[in-house]
Amino acid sequence: MADAAAEIWAWLAAGNHCALLTLWVEGYARSLVDPDGPWAGFARSTVDDWLTVLADAQPPAERDSRAGTARRTLVLAVLRGALLDLLATGEIDRTTAAVHQHLSNLTSPS
Repeated sequence: MADAAAEIWAWLAAGNHCALLTLWVEGYARSLVDPDGPWAGFARSTVDDWLTVLADAQPPAERDSRAGTARRTLVLAVLRGALLDLLATGEIDRTTAAVHQHLSNLTSPS
């Protein structure tokens, strides 16, 4: 899953996606603020979509376990948090280092 997450981060961090991802953040927030409005369900749908992509990158035994669900939820939280920081600050080096640090922790023996 770490390789898939690294590819996702590379796409998220690409400068030419900034406008699209800013719109994504706005839609996500509007979905939370006005749950019956035009963006209804967008945030939940986005979480489900990302978790599915990450699940597809896990071995079946891990994917179908409670621990596997927790791991991909943590990866999603790190990616989303780093994305929000990147969009807010433009600090690509800091956010990328944080993501890579987390992904190396995933692949390191416990």
